[in-house]
Amino acid sequence: MTQFSTRNISMMMDLYEMTMANGYFAHHETQPRVIFDIFYRKNPDEGGFAIFAGLEQMIEYVENMHFTEEDIAYFESLNLFSGEFLAYLKDFHFSGDIYAFPEGTVMYPNEPCVTVVAPLIDAQLVETALLALVNHQSLIATKTSRIVRAADGRAVSDFGARRAHNMDAAVYGARAAYIAGAVGTATVLAGQKFNIPVSGTMAHSWVMFYQDEYTAFKKYAEVYPDATVLLVDTYDVIHSGIPAAIRVAKEVLEPMGKRLKGIRIDSGDLAYLSKKVRKMLDEAGLEDCKIVVSNSLDEYTITSILRQGGQIDAFGVGERLITAKSDPVFGAVYKIAAVEYEGRYVPRIKVSEAVEKITNPGFKRVYRIYGEEGYAVADLIAGFDEVVDMSKPYRYVDPEKPWKNRFFENCTVKELQQLVVKDGKRVQPKRDLEEIRAYVKQQLDKEIWQEEQRFENPHKHYLDMSPDYYEMKMSLLHDLRG
Repeated sequence: MTQFSTRNISMMMDLYEMTMANGYFAHHETQPRVIFDIFYRKNPDEGGFAIFAGLEQMIEYVENMHFTEEDIAYFESLNLFSGEFLAYLKDFHFSGDIYAFPEGTVMYPNEPCVTVVAPLIDAQLVETALLALVNHQSLIATKTSRIVRAADGRAVSDFGARRAHNMDAAVYGARAAYIAGAVGTATVLAGQKFNIPVSGTMAHSWVMFYQDEYTAFKKYAEVYPDATVLLVDTYDVIHSGIPAAIRVAKEVLEPMGKRLKGIRIDSGDLAYLSKKVRKMLDEAGLEDCKIVVSNSLDEYTITSILRQGGQIDAFGVGERLITAKSDPVFGAVYKIAAVEYEGRYVPRIKVSEAVEKITNPGFKRVYRIYGEEGYAVADLIAGFDEVVDMSKPYRYVDPEKPWKNRFFENCTVKELQQLVVKDGKRVQPKRDLEEIRAYVKQQLDKEIWQEEQRFENPHKHYLDMSPDYYEMKMSLLHDLRG
């Protein structure tokens, strides 16, 4: 078997998922249904929100989850599991339901973006994989969204494959980046797999192979006259690279009726160099030639470059995008919220001395509340069977200030979670990446306050509760304390 063989990733789990499942099986507790929520506690980079991503891969995982004879043999070799349990695994398939936000949804801490309703063992075994998928892609999508907003309308491309944490991280990171607004990727496999636009020209090695920059640029332009973008910083941008690029534009491309599409700078003071280069290109009659920059960029360096008047048309962003270098752990968790007992779901709550780690119990729904201007003013948690009626003033509880009597007035409401898997099978059609990408943009343009999109000290988006749900949570806490 090699890394190119077809993979069964069902075994991508922590061992304790299996030890707990074996324990439940030993006590004949395979059938009770439970509810688990996936949520996170803190926005990356102290931002105002995150972007939910990875749902398509989560659905693929649960639909295809199974254990091969090789997997069973490995479990047997650990001497931890009963023969009856291993026989049970041979025919195992996930048979639960999954509710989730639409992929690309802007989301906030402590609200469940995914809810798993399934037989106990089913719900337990999918924990690790579901968390890995949502944590990685949501992290990269959130980081990319920040970078794209910093670029202020200029193109951002993913250049990060070689610095990604592995090959899958590069490919699925490119997917998440595209959802969040990157215009494309340099990663060919991501382009092939997800139909993401790919781009790329030359490395410094191309320039260094030839005896001088002019020769290197000339030979490249002869092969790619319709898409000539030249890397001009191998030796000296101002005194060597740009003069050679201009010469190729005049002596090679223009006689062919072609134009130099762009130049790329990958080192140095990008603000200073781009201003000098823009002047040189314009004076040579190459006003339409684009300036692309790369080299350790993120939302902060891009913001700084543009504030200094950098004359840049596009950014290639590598390691700081594909690894979310400034805050590289998303931190979504998977917590049990309810257990079925005599036909109803009994809430469960995790209590901690750290208030932020106390969970929101029970089977619930998440709603987004919109004001008269169309912008989201808050999110709301209510019991699954509650009716949230905004046709009249709706009283809600701010859990941080529960003593205040507050109402939503003249508001509209949208339920966020949708049923995406029923009895282990997909129940909604696969969404095109372009649709998800447009959904992210539409929210940021039309629904999410600009104040929440600030990089520093963003406005806080409130997560409120219905009065009945708040009272249920407080009752559980009081009972446990007693």
